[in-house]
Amino acid sequence: MHTLKLGIPKGSLEAATISLFEQAGWAIQPRSRNYYPDIDDSELTCALVRAQEMAPYVANGTLDLGLTGLDWILETQADVAEICTLTYSKSSDQRSRWVLVVRQDSPIRSIEDLAGGKVATELLGFTRRYLAERGIDAQVEFSWGATEAKVVEGLVDAAVEITETGSTIRAHGLRIVEDLLYTETRLIANRDALADPWRKAKIDQIALMLQAALTARHKVALKLNVAADDLDRVVDLLPSLHAPTVSHLYDRQWLAVETVVDAGAVRDLIPRLREAGAEGILEYELRKMV
Repeated sequence: MHTLKLGIPKGSLEAATISLFEQAGWAIQPRSRNYYPDIDDSELTCALVRAQEMAPYVANGTLDLGLTGLDWILETQADVAEICTLTYSKSSDQRSRWVLVVRQDSPIRSIEDLAGGKVATELLGFTRRYLAERGIDAQVEFSWGATEAKVVEGLVDAAVEITETGSTIRAHGLRIVEDLLYTETRLIANRDALADPWRKAKIDQIALMLQAALTARHKVALKLNVAADDLDRVVDLLPSLHAPTVSHLYDRQWLAVETVVDAGAVRDLIPRLREAGAEGILEYELRKMV
């Protein structure tokens, strides 16, 4: 039987990734004592791998497919095929960014001011290349953690750290000087795996369903009833991928309308639909949207 070797990022992205796969149609059950979760698909085997190490394992064929951030692909410079972008994180569905941070009282106001200084970061290779490309001579050292604290305590002049909102950085009394990299999750594949028809088809299936699940998170379906005389006024209010679906009820003077809209628009849209004559308005979540 054919099997595809799938890498799930262990750590901060683990729960969010397992949740996304569940929405896409695959139930993954981590085991407490090993790194090989169960998955309800006999064509897949799973391994938990740190996001920082995912790209090299995919590149060398240990894994056929994996999920990791663009940052770690660039950091490791692994030769992998990027299948698609999946914008989600441990706490939101937005991109993260690597930023240069300093103390509030630091004289550093731009990245050029780092010349001759010391920088701590986990993203070591990328940061060194980033500075070298701009002709900035600074000492960049690897940080095993608590990177912001090293800046606060004066052990280094600056840090390159990842953030979603910047709130943790501000809470440490630090200031963002510059954004170095926006990053988000990528589905990556081994190039030899893509050359195999069966594995490529399985990879395409997984990519399609993961993207469908993510798209659906930002949409909701609306269903409502409206009198025939009010139909045009109601339909004019409805954004849709295409025209909404309209069908007659048993009472031919009334119609049922169904459509898909952005989740964030509903709080303003429903009162307007009600004023235009809509009744029996239902909102329901979507699981997938292709």
